Amino acid sequence: MTEQGVAATESSGPDNFGAGNSAASRDKAYFLHPYTNLHAHETQGPLIIERGEGVRVFDDSGKEYIEGLASLWCVSLGWGEERLVEAATRQMRKLPTYHVFGHKSHEPGIDLAERLIKLAPVPMSKVFFANSGSEANDTAVKLVWYYNNALGRPEKKKILSRVKAYHGVTVATASLTGLVNNHRDFDLPIARIQHTDCPHHYRFAEPGESEEDFATRLAESLEALILAEGPDTIAAMFAEPVMGAGGVIVPPATYFAKIQPILKKYDILLVADEVICGFGRTGNFWGSQTMGMQPDILTCAKQLSSGYLPISAVMVSDAVYRACVEESKKIGTFGHGYTYSAHPVAAAVAIETLKIYEERDLVGHVRAVAPLFQRRLKALADHPLVGEARGVGLIGALELVADKETKTPFDPVGRAGAVVNGLSQENGLIIRAMGDSVAVCPPLVIGEEDINLMFDRLTTALDAAIPVLRG
Repeated sequence: MTEQGVAATESSGPDNFGAGNSAASRDKAYFLHPYTNLHAHETQGPLIIERGEGVRVFDDSGKEYIEGLASLWCVSLGWGEERLVEAATRQMRKLPTYHVFGHKSHEPGIDLAERLIKLAPVPMSKVFFANSGSEANDTAVKLVWYYNNALGRPEKKKILSRVKAYHGVTVATASLTGLVNNHRDFDLPIARIQHTDCPHHYRFAEPGESEEDFATRLAESLEALILAEGPDTIAAMFAEPVMGAGGVIVPPATYFAKIQPILKKYDILLVADEVICGFGRTGNFWGSQTMGMQPDILTCAKQLSSGYLPISAVMVSDAVYRACVEESKKIGTFGHGYTYSAHPVAAAVAIETLKIYEERDLVGHVRAVAPLFQRRLKALADHPLVGEARGVGLIGALELVADKETKTPFDPVGRAGAVVNGLSQENGLIIRAMGDSVAVCPPLVIGEEDINLMFDRLTTALDAAIPVLRG
């Protein structure tokens, strides 16, 4: 029996699932986990990560893992970056916390806003800070509505997203998210959210349809949806440059070049969700640059602080900002904000993170090692369990199928992903299963030796999964 299994037999009361002295048993007794099968967790318990070093983490038994998902797509600089620790320590001693409501401010927040505006992929005017990608996207929803009210367009409020998109888990952003389990039994999506087609060529292209023709069809479908709903009712479209938690879906060639003119035609704002793609992940500083996006609003988080502290940002164009100014003048305040917006310690760590990116040319490093990453990833398309290997830069996914010719998934859907995920973990590699796709997204500082080792471990897990899934 595993340590977690032993812990599960300990008991100190009827309602705590066997609380004992071990960390695992106390976790099961007191901790409600996100994105977890809560019923299974009562028996299975947690993998407890105790420390990290470089691109590796270590559990409480001392076992080593390559962290192939950079925690949750975010630890770009790996674990143990002392400059970030020192930046946090300095700021904690100087001004450990303060707010930015009611004309108050502080230098870390000002400095970070200035840096982001200068780094923006298109001209932007101002930065609003939040604490997570979900909060950043939720803020963007509110700004879109506020903007249209300021322009005297109270009916122009519907927001478009895409099937398999991921934009967060607040009430509004979970509604934007195009994944069924984020809606089921949460009474979502809310009104005024519409989902258009998923841009996944492998799954949704017609037989023989090229990427360009598929993109044309999606653009035509988008315009048909806009016309059916009424252009005067649609305010914005949210889009990730590469769809992350929906399966690392890279858009087909010409996709954004074809949908953006349609958005412009009907005066629909484009919100680029750079929560995963921003800060070098795709081989450019922004995923918008990689995919040719020209957003009116841009949201970012995760790699903004290398995940060391919670912080996110929303950048807005001057047109959006000026409308907000006029509306706040009419009302007497801009009635939105968070206690921890631009928290000085988080902002200081984000500033240091951005300095490191520039000083070490991290984007240049990504471009140097990405060809090996993509070569090893794409080679797994030949594996008996893999239907598609897809990715860009240092992010990728494998879609697991029971039949490569027909693209038929395993039954039940999700089992194959869970099996490969579990075997990878046993083999010292942490990845993430999203249905029957498994994602790989290592820290940006990863070198070629660890890229090879990571894919060696993933290949071993795939091989071990064959008899489990087909036995």
